[in-house]
Amino acid sequence: MEPQDIYYNKAEYVETASGNKVSRLTVLCGSQNIVLHGKVIVQSDAIIRGDLANVRTGRYCIISKNAVIRPPFKKFSRGVAFFPLSMGNHVFVGERAVVNAALVGCYVYIGRNAIIGRRSVLKDCCYIEDGAVVPPETIVPSFTRFAGSPATCVEELPECTVDLMTDFTKNYYEHFLPARV
Repeated sequence: MEPQDIYYNKAEYVETASGNKVSRLTVLCGSQNIVLHGKVIVQSDAIIRGDLANVRTGRYCIISKNAVIRPPFKKFSRGVAFFPLSMGNHVFVGERAVVNAALVGCYVYIGRNAIIGRRSVLKDCCYIEDGAVVPPETIVPSFTRFAGSPATCVEELPECTVDLMTDFTKNYYEHFLPARV
C-alpha cells in the first residue's frame, strides 16, 4: 500500500541545508541547545524545550503537531536539575504526545496523546500505543509494545521492526510535500 501524500504550506516551513523541515509555528525554546541531525520534520505547534537542557534527535525523526519534547528533571533538596534528552534515528512522535524521557532509542513509535514519564528510557524498536501513559523512570525493553495507563507490555514486536520503522519514517519524509499552488 502506497503511503498518502501529506501536503504543507511551503511558506509555513523552513527547510535547512540538512533537509530538516521545521514549521514556523513551532515553539523552539533555547534553539542553541536543540540539534536536529537531518531529514527531521517538526510540525506546527510542537514545542521543543531546549532552554531546560540539550535536546538531540537522530535522522528521520517526525515530531507531529502539538507534541511536546521536554528534557527530564529530578528534584533535589536544593532545587531541580534538568538532564539532556536524546532521541535516536527513525523515531515517530504522534500528535499531542508529551515526551519527558531521558533516552528514546532508534526505531521507536510514540502514539497520539501518549505521555512518556520523566527520566524514562525507551529502548530501540519499541512501540507506545495511542493514549498510553508510561510512568516516570520506566525502562521500556526493545521489541515490545506498551499500552494502557499505566502502560505495560502487551506484546512482543517482530524482528523486522527496524525495517518497518525505517520504511515508515523515510516514506513519511518523502511524502511530506509542499502544497501545489
